[in-house]
Amino acid sequence: MPRTETATRSARTPTTHRSTILLVSAIVAVTVAAFAALAGAVSGHRFSVGAQVFGTGLGLTAYMLGVRHAFDADHIAAIDNTTRRFLAEGRPSAHLGFWFALGHSSVVVLLSLLTALGARMASRLTDDSSAAHQVLGVLGTSVSTAFLLLLGVLNLLALRRIAALYRSARRGEHDEARLDEVLDDRGLLSRLLRRLTASTTRPWHLFPLGLLFGLGFDTATEVSLLVMSGAGAASGVPWWALMLLPLLFTCGMTLFDTLDGAFMSAAYRWAFVHPLRRIHYNLTTTGLSAAAALLVAAVNLVTLLADGVPALGRALPWLVGIDLNTVGYLIGALFLTAWLSSFLHWKAVGGRALAPSPDPEA
Repeated sequence: MPRTETATRSARTPTTHRSTILLVSAIVAVTVAAFAALAGAVSGHRFSVGAQVFGTGLGLTAYMLGVRHAFDADHIAAIDNTTRRFLAEGRPSAHLGFWFALGHSSVVVLLSLLTALGARMASRLTDDSSAAHQVLGVLGTSVSTAFLLLLGVLNLLALRRIAALYRSARRGEHDEARLDEVLDDRGLLSRLLRRLTASTTRPWHLFPLGLLFGLGFDTATEVSLLVMSGAGAASGVPWWALMLLPLLFTCGMTLFDTLDGAFMSAAYRWAFVHPLRRIHYNLTTTGLSAAAALLVAAVNLVTLLADGVPALGRALPWLVGIDLNTVGYLIGALFLTAWLSSFLHWKAVGGRALAPSPDPEA
């Protein structure tokens, strides 16, 4: 029997399944408790964050920002690459996503706390008429748009290569080494931190890796959370109530990164017998990552340029008027749908699409 198949079987135990269920249950329990605490904090009060009411609706927004962030290409690439290596070495891999998300979100929680404590500065930054607000608004949008464009292009290039591998695999010409090479090249930060990723030998080692990804602070979702925290502090919301926002962000990101890691662990165990399943999942998630990054970048770019070129805004009013919060919910729903459809597709036709490779020691 091949070493990789033996290793993956040794890494799969009933204890792993039970611990994953307990971990997910604990995250859900913390989420429910956080929403209950938020509802209690605002009961009998009317706090505001900018033009929004500070309440459970804003908590849901923070939670969905975390969910959306869990499906960033760098998250997927880091968890995916580490899961594949852990399984090949016979190491437990089901909880890699949890530790990565916990490390990443710890940076967001700390920065949100610092932003909330700096309420006076936050009030200046959230004042639409202040020069600091206008400059930082343009700068932040420009940086996030450039990053998202780069991310989208990198994912499109990876998507093209994965699609070619998918077609080859359907013809019975699967190249495992080539697929590993393509998957290793996804994600900007995962490329920069590849050596550190390769040095991880325990699931908790992904905590410092996630911490480094968080220090990159490269997504508009995290900036949005900090703005909410700062604006809330400036309007008199208690600091402990404000910290429920990054906690809910953490719950959303941790839950879906945990599920993603557990799903990838199961998917790669199947992939040693049916590689097409693995390719199909990565094809789906990479394509959606590219589409999401380019869509948000396009909205940001047109909105930014429309301020200086009014004709552009008149030519593309539907694009300028898109609410990015709505886009975030849509992206999260699309990823969840793609995740479930990939699983159902594999269960229905995956085994017939590509015959398993014969065991040389059988």
